[in-house]
Amino acid sequence: MATSRLCALASVAIVGLFATAAGAVEPKHGDFTASDGVKIHYLETGAGTPVVLIHGYTGTAEGNWFSNGVAEALAKKHRVIAIDCRGHGDSEKPHDPSKYGPQMAKDVVELMDHLKIDKAHVHGYSMGGFIVTQLLATAPSRFITASYGGSGVPEVDAEQKSKVPADKPGPDPQEAEATSKLRAHPKRDEEALAAVRNYPWKDGQRPDVDLTKIKIPVLAINGEFDGPNAKTNRMQRELANFKAVILPGKSHLTAIMAGYIPQLYIDSLVDFINANDTPAK
Repeated sequence: MATSRLCALASVAIVGLFATAAGAVEPKHGDFTASDGVKIHYLETGAGTPVVLIHGYTGTAEGNWFSNGVAEALAKKHRVIAIDCRGHGDSEKPHDPSKYGPQMAKDVVELMDHLKIDKAHVHGYSMGGFIVTQLLATAPSRFITASYGGSGVPEVDAEQKSKVPADKPGPDPQEAEATSKLRAHPKRDEEALAAVRNYPWKDGQRPDVDLTKIKIPVLAINGEFDGPNAKTNRMQRELANFKAVILPGKSHLTAIMAGYIPQLYIDSLVDFINANDTPAK
């Protein structure tokens, strides 16, 4: 994805959720140092087969997964690990763009190594979905299942792009309110977020995953007004075991943000992971 494409993703892949939901599960906090020296923070709760959660651009592990009930629902049967991506949350926030890019996907693998996790269900929202795709291309053996929220693997072929069914434009009347709440997040570092956007991607650093070789179950959950067809048409065509869920009336932030997230998001993710579970490792 070129820098301009990452910027486009950034404009919609923003999940800086910070409201505390009633009865939200209280996680255990941890840190490790990535191979390039950057400190990475993560949250953990529950027991069982591991589920690794990767938040969206400007988001946090707490906001994207704990304040909205996602982690709590998954933790009933699983060990849930949610990373604060570098530049976000309580992880270190370098202002040097060279510290981002492919290293953000490597951080997830290094976190799994740090916790001695061989395989996991891996779920990413928005920017986190982009990271899931990188991992499918570079570390496919680490997955039990792969799942996307607010994201997917779009068509790259021009002819195929022209065949994608039109998406509904919306609007979702709650999206503006959600965006306003997002921008007030106290852990937001604008210079670090600019560095994330401005990583100088080079040819070969963003391997385009061959979806026809992915045999594990894959799920995508997208709001009705968040371009679900554009994000999943290729996945429908090329994946052997794929399911798409569309959230009626929802857009990018309201599909996941505390106070707006529909129960359908949580139920779809939990049911998918439960149905494809394997013993914990």
